[in-house]
Amino acid sequence: MTRKQPALDWPGIKAELHRRGMTLTALGEMNGVHPSSVRKVATRPHYDAQKIIAEFIGRKPEDLWPDRYPQRRASILDTVKYPRAASQKSSAVADKRGAA
Repeated sequence: MTRKQPALDWPGIKAELHRRGMTLTALGEMNGVHPSSVRKVATRPHYDAQKIIAEFIGRKPEDLWPDRYPQRRASILDTVKYPRAASQKSSAVADKRGAA
């Protein structure tokens, strides 16, 4: 499987923001996202912050962070198809002699 290369690397993204007279902290404050969340986008996914940065630069978040898209969602198992496993303790008889 070939991985898509990002349009800009993290230093390139920061440089583009600075060329346009913006900092990560100010961008977060202007858009109601905690500034530390915007600064941590380089190492941790934060989809709102990624969207804000990408829109400011004029790109799509998928182009800047291709490995994070499509977004992964938590999967919920179908309980009809995959019933809950029985507890091992529910069928065990209590050891009353050992407890006394």
